[in-house]
Amino acid sequence: MGALTSESVVGVVGAGTMGAGIAHVAAAAGHRVIIFDQDKGVAERAIAGIAARLERSVERGRIDEELANQTNRNLTAAASINDLSECRLVIEAIVENLGIKRLVLGEIEKMVSNDAILATNTSSLSVTAIAAELERPEQCVGMHFFNPAPVMRLVEIVHGAVTDSEVAATAFETAQAWGKTAVHTKSSPGFIVNRVARPYYGEALRLLSEGAANVVTLDAVYTECGAWRMGPFSLLDLIGLDVNLDVSKSVFDATFNDPRFAPSFVQQSLVDAGHLGRKTGRGFYEYGPDAVEPEPATAPDHGLDKEVVVHGDPGPLGALVDRWSMRGISITHVAGDGLISVGDIQLRLTDGRPATELVDVGLAPPNTAVIDWVHDWVTTSRVCIAAASTCSRSSLGTLVGALQAAGFRVTVIEDTPGLVVARTLSTLASVAGDTVLHGIASVDAIDTAMRLGTNYPSGPLQWAARIGFGRVVEVLDHLVAAYGEERYRASLWLRRASQGERLTRRFAP
Repeated sequence: MGALTSESVVGVVGAGTMGAGIAHVAAAAGHRVIIFDQDKGVAERAIAGIAARLERSVERGRIDEELANQTNRNLTAAASINDLSECRLVIEAIVENLGIKRLVLGEIEKMVSNDAILATNTSSLSVTAIAAELERPEQCVGMHFFNPAPVMRLVEIVHGAVTDSEVAATAFETAQAWGKTAVHTKSSPGFIVNRVARPYYGEALRLLSEGAANVVTLDAVYTECGAWRMGPFSLLDLIGLDVNLDVSKSVFDATFNDPRFAPSFVQQSLVDAGHLGRKTGRGFYEYGPDAVEPEPATAPDHGLDKEVVVHGDPGPLGALVDRWSMRGISITHVAGDGLISVGDIQLRLTDGRPATELVDVGLAPPNTAVIDWVHDWVTTSRVCIAAASTCSRSSLGTLVGALQAAGFRVTVIEDTPGLVVARTLSTLASVAGDTVLHGIASVDAIDTAMRLGTNYPSGPLQWAARIGFGRVVEVLDHLVAAYGEERYRASLWLRRASQGERLTRRFAP
């Protein structure tokens, strides 16, 4: 079954920001769209808001006037919910309350045709539970748009336990016809994006609570080393700490308190204080005309006055060696186990163990530092390192100077397990791996969803494959050893991938 034809009427219930955005998308795709909201005048205001946005888009040359006019003509405000009776597809975008969603969809079901699709835009509730009290639960499917719907490309097509496969296929093809990129997922806590993304916030909050670095420094490491578009703390402030915390609690509760999804006391305390982010003028950052933009911790300039020696195959750090060579810095190559030395200090790519631990167990000399992973050694502007407690200040300065000579800003954080990017990517990949293992979504769907729904630079499993699944599992195993917590357990899917198994199980809609 293909996409709905443009002659099919689409209904949208709930004319808030998301409902209006979905109506805009459907109308721009050529459908006649009927918008209903229980509060008088809200649907009309939503249509007026869409018209204003279309006018601005015409003025900026993004769309032509003919498309804007046709989109406006396609929008109608319903006088009552009964006006939705002719709709072939109805999408509800109302409050995230299971009882209310069941009630509204049940009412709509009675007035539309038997083959009409009943879609929910829920971001956190079970589609199976929403559909459970319908007479035709097989007609119910999740169509989870991302805000703002006219801009964000991703739509998660969420299969409830009894969703008809043709219904899901029609929803998928229709979203694609509307210019979106759709992905299939089974109904499960958080679906894809809100499930897999939890460690991005969770690990940043834990690093902050442990004193690894301050907020602005951690955000800089995430954006400059990890190439994430926004750091977790800036993003939390934008989303709203309360909104994000509610999602975290929902996923934590729905997974029967899986420690990987545990909410943070740091975040809870800010919510309790009313510091919710941009909307209240204060969250992790302060906002307003008098707010001072803080600067991340960056090491002062040091000169390079020692020889750079590469011991054996440096692995991923080979790209760092290339940056030195491109800048005319002499490199000496000797046999060894893949580390780099500058003067009397050794540098190793983090494997999850703190530098101090490597020294304590006799695997490294006192002057040792570990360096965090980066998304792309060619383009990154900053590197993050941590030194063993036994490392001298002068030796650390020597290493900082060498890294600066390669064109990096250097951030030195506390010697914490897994540093920042390595522990965050590894935990993201582990949750993503379990999402594949449990048949919730495919590898491609997960990587696509995380790139388009959260603007990740690469999908977590794609990135993990590039780094090496074995390295990811190694970091996770060392995090388990450091913390003694199930939070860092490696997904069986990842462990098998690290052992070279061909993992072909995919979500089959």
